[in-house]
Amino acid sequence: MLKMDKQNINILLNIILALIAGATASEQELITTGELRKLCSKRGNAIPPPRRVNSTLRLRNLREMMISEVKLGTHPIDAYLVTSSDEHQSIAVEEYDTRREFISGFSGSYGDAIITLSKAALWTDGRYHLQADEELDCNWLLMREGLKNVSTRTEWLRSEFPDGGRIGANPKLISEYMWNKMANQLAPHKIELVALNVCLIDEIWPKKERPKKRSKNAFVLDIKYAGVNYTTKIEEVRKLVKKAGADAMVVTSLDEIAWLLNLRGRDIPYPPFVKSYLFFDMNNVFFYANWNQLEKNNVTTYFHAQSVFRHKDTVQIKNYTAIWNDLRTKSQLYDKILVASHCVYSEGASHAIYEHIFPEKRLPLQSPIIHLKSIKNAVEIQGMQVAHVKDGAAMCDFFSFVEMEISKGRSFTEIELVEILDAGRFLQVDSLGNSFPTIVGFAGNGAKPHYIPTNNTDSRIFNNGTIVIESGGQYFEGTTSVTRTIHYGEPDENMKAAYTRVLLGQIGFSTLTFPPNMKIADADILVRGPLWEVGLDYLHESGHGIGSFAGAKESPIAIQYDLEVSTKQTFKPGYFFTIEPGYYKEGYFGVRLQNVYQVIKKPWLQKTSGHKYLGFKTLTLVPYQQKMLAMELLSTHERKWLNRYNEEIRQEVGAELKRQGKTDAFYWMMENTKYIPENRGHTLSATIILILSSITISITYL
Repeated sequence: MLKMDKQNINILLNIILALIAGATASEQELITTGELRKLCSKRGNAIPPPRRVNSTLRLRNLREMMISEVKLGTHPIDAYLVTSSDEHQSIAVEEYDTRREFISGFSGSYGDAIITLSKAALWTDGRYHLQADEELDCNWLLMREGLKNVSTRTEWLRSEFPDGGRIGANPKLISEYMWNKMANQLAPHKIELVALNVCLIDEIWPKKERPKKRSKNAFVLDIKYAGVNYTTKIEEVRKLVKKAGADAMVVTSLDEIAWLLNLRGRDIPYPPFVKSYLFFDMNNVFFYANWNQLEKNNVTTYFHAQSVFRHKDTVQIKNYTAIWNDLRTKSQLYDKILVASHCVYSEGASHAIYEHIFPEKRLPLQSPIIHLKSIKNAVEIQGMQVAHVKDGAAMCDFFSFVEMEISKGRSFTEIELVEILDAGRFLQVDSLGNSFPTIVGFAGNGAKPHYIPTNNTDSRIFNNGTIVIESGGQYFEGTTSVTRTIHYGEPDENMKAAYTRVLLGQIGFSTLTFPPNMKIADADILVRGPLWEVGLDYLHESGHGIGSFAGAKESPIAIQYDLEVSTKQTFKPGYFFTIEPGYYKEGYFGVRLQNVYQVIKKPWLQKTSGHKYLGFKTLTLVPYQQKMLAMELLSTHERKWLNRYNEEIRQEVGAELKRQGKTDAFYWMMENTKYIPENRGHTLSATIILILSSITISITYL
């Protein structure tokens, strides 16, 4: 218990806040310009963080390319834009396509780099501010998106080139949406966005250093998992395309192709996708992919690709690169071709795809496939539930093993925990491995929301800090994503208060009953409310859509109170999504908790009220760590929710653990889902401590 009265606490807070106000003016200026960098002082030679990549030579080679008319095939450029995307604007890309990481050293999934002849700058959001600061060397400016007065890409370019300039980019790696947005903002300032025929990063990336392209066999997702045959899906999409006023459609997004054709592969490390393009009209379907990947597993037979007699459901297979010539030809055959535009996380088709279709033939619209696949069918819904029970068993087995080994005196590193968890999940029946790279962050590393341990940063885990563990699985039945924060010692009041407030946000959200016209953004208030109550927040969205044996992050669902798209969207029955609130105290500890939810109908309420209502079903079934709870912050209602949740874990995951013969994991699960007394205590000590501990967060994010 904190031994201070209310008056003394207020005096202390006022003193600290006054110090903050006087100390951050110059720091704010450095944040705005991107010059606030860790261990990049010009007054000394500090030892750089271990995961920094020396980008000096790479930048020098790139700049030589930028001024070479011979290499460019056009006039020199003043700056070069490097995105995180591949040709399909994928959220996750294979190692071969990590061009932005190669030039900058930053390994996060989101971020864009702009290199001029004298500067290099990288933009990324709040998930990666700390990570980027450690990975980028001192050649780079770090533009922390989401913070006050930080310039956008185009604002920065306008300030760098007030008299005009030429900004080069690879049109295959930038969506039409992003291209037009930047071009329109730059044009009034005489700055031209130039589509280059050569990819400069590919030219300077040594072949010996560059990872090989992935080329694994594709396979058909059985109807018992997909629920609907691909022929039915294509006819449904055709009707929507025709209704929109188009004769044909080009599909470039890998998750849309996977869903539409019931086809899966491993061309991307975690999402089960095949690198491909698709083009269809009302009578033909053309699939552009590597034939060698389709010969096995009866894929060509499934598509009737080798049949002498073709019909409107026959999938005609063509070489992956043939799409570029075919688009030019096909543009002459149709009045309108639907080309995907931007939709939340889906960037839409690339600028190059758009440019290969005659302007008068383009019909840019959000892909109808996005909205069809976001509402899961009955088979997919059942499959997602099965997948989460399996995943709950895998997580309980993991936690049981690690806890038992620690009790014997064994210690682990972050990477060792990653390897143990990944291996255990892969042993589950019908598992294809992870749905994204496993995150294990101990102590200060856990304060970096998307930290992934490397050989250079791997930390040994002790009993004096929290461990944030985020992972997910790909099962034939569905995709999972779960985050739990644990402590193998005695958590302090700081940690318990943060953990409990994050959990309160999850509980408040999960118990919501609401009308169908409620906007998604409104629900985020419940998630963040317990943190807002003490003046805290986190710089990332509260949740996003999740696929069924597809992407761990999919459109159109985005949950964030101040995100424009969230203020326009509503929840629909059959949606699946994550809720993942957190708290991050730099250099000290992190907390994040994540569950997957399903939107369900509540028809019994309509019978009594005459109005329709919806609610949420929690699919994730993994225990919370009870010693991390500040019980005084939990109401009777919230304690009852936890007991009901724990009982569901006992029934569903307990049965699965028994079936798998995982006795140790079963008893661990039983111990960690034990009954919580439902009488509430009354003390505010944890809240007061959390307020005081938030001071460094305030300094960082003012």
